[in-house]
Amino acid sequence: MAGGAAPSDEAASRAALGAGVLCYLIWGFAPLFFQAMGRLGAESWEILAHRAVWGTLAAWVFVVLARQGAQVAAVLRSPRRLGMLALSALLIGANWALYVWGVNAGRVLESSLGYYLTPLLNMAAGALIFRERFDALGLGAIVLAGVGVALQGLALGHFPWMAVVLALTFGAYGIVRKQVQADAQTGLFVECLFLAIPGALWMAHLTLTGQGHMDDSPAAAAWLLAAGPITAIPLVLFAWAALRMPLSAMGFLQFIGPTIGFSIGLAQGEPFTALRGVSFAFIWAGAATYMFGLWRRTRNLSA
Repeated sequence: MAGGAAPSDEAASRAALGAGVLCYLIWGFAPLFFQAMGRLGAESWEILAHRAVWGTLAAWVFVVLARQGAQVAAVLRSPRRLGMLALSALLIGANWALYVWGVNAGRVLESSLGYYLTPLLNMAAGALIFRERFDALGLGAIVLAGVGVALQGLALGHFPWMAVVLALTFGAYGIVRKQVQADAQTGLFVECLFLAIPGALWMAHLTLTGQGHMDDSPAAAAWLLAAGPITAIPLVLFAWAALRMPLSAMGFLQFIGPTIGFSIGLAQGEPFTALRGVSFAFIWAGAATYMFGLWRRTRNLSA
């Protein structure tokens, strides 16, 4: 049909774009949420426990809204899918714990570096694990990122292990989840269910020993309860948008989150030397090269 996309297609595209932008905005501003919880006295393990427990409830609401109860039951009866989701829960739990600790330890810049690296590490994993081939642009993006990580290590005085572990755990999480036959809402609910068991036990321990902060004040209770929606909503928005948007568009959007995190780290006065600036310049050059290559491949496929 001449004259461009139908109005319904345009509306669906705008809705998908809005969902994609919103999920990355939430992820970008997440350091402020977790820092607010930290200022109320909650340490990273307590915040993680609340993310898991209240995230399970939030994920169940999305399962009910999507009418995926039967799919949840099928997954719970499948040892293979349960095992894969247990592994993905372990990976995303480790990612959450390290991220919450990092942003409350004044390392927001290094945290943002990890999420700049994630798509580049995914590209490398695709070549190593799935034997995918990447062109000169892909190789150039990885080399630029590698130089950036090396310079970051020199600027920090140590290997940027937190950024690399964040990128590895989130990248590995994505690889495992791609192997599981379950929709986003179902997978998230089962993952949170695995994490909620130790989370609930830890919350009970903190309450019994008087170390918990849930009942300190209405503000503390509200922030810790909010950990559930903050965890579940962006993941569901991301899955919904990814099904309805071109890969190249999602590739561009995924850098919104770490860019906001980077800006927060700067605004909060984290050390940012000239060498650290050069290291980020290499990372950004790698990300730009990655995005250009992704856009070119998508354009060639649609030509």
